[in-house]
Amino acid sequence: MNILITGASRGFGWAIAEKFAAAGYNIFMTARTEAVLEKAAGSLAQSFPSIKVHYKAADLANKEEVGSLAEWFKGYKVSLDVLINNAGSFIPGSVHNEPDGTLQKMLDTNLMSAYHLTRLLVPGMMERKAGHIFNICSIASLQAYANGGAYSISKFALLGFSKNLREEMKSHGVKVTSVLPGAAYTDSWKGSGIDPKRIMEAEDIATMILAAAQLSPQACVEEIVMRPLLGDL
Repeated sequence: MNILITGASRGFGWAIAEKFAAAGYNIFMTARTEAVLEKAAGSLAQSFPSIKVHYKAADLANKEEVGSLAEWFKGYKVSLDVLINNAGSFIPGSVHNEPDGTLQKMLDTNLMSAYHLTRLLVPGMMERKAGHIFNICSIASLQAYANGGAYSISKFALLGFSKNLREEMKSHGVKVTSVLPGAAYTDSWKGSGIDPKRIMEAEDIATMILAAAQLSPQACVEEIVMRPLLGDL
């Protein structure tokens, strides 16, 4: 079994990579910073010697680099069983005062990366009538919040993309799951003063994704919505 994870060197992506590696999946991983990605891939390979770990650095906000990543994966001539569209970034701000170009940056990173990569790789899944695509959205896809601005807009759009893709893929045997996590402790929370025990762990989200990926072919979890026990901050 093979999984391709974007934004895989830290946060949700890294937790997902560890969880699927432990389950015996061969890992194909990408992130923007090659040095960090190389270190992450090496750690996986050392911890799980029975699987294969491949990595390629790419900035998926750039359509050409998305294309290069897809061709890189296709070059291995293996089936893509799971695609995790996790690449994303957050720029805080409000619609009325965020810098010009913020929305485009958020859309390119949080939406178009998933859109372009999926379009390039899903035909193989459709041909095999098998495969599972997870789009890492956000609670911000459901509810606007203060200082969310363009980020929240892009996450609303990603959920819309995911819902449309789910409808399109039903008849082709390809599953699509939208993942909507609330506050979870990743690098973005470090130094914030928030007690890690107040919010979820990245591994919590990875555990749920792996469980959804292991269901029978006729079962599809359409949405995974997760929040901290005490609610989001």
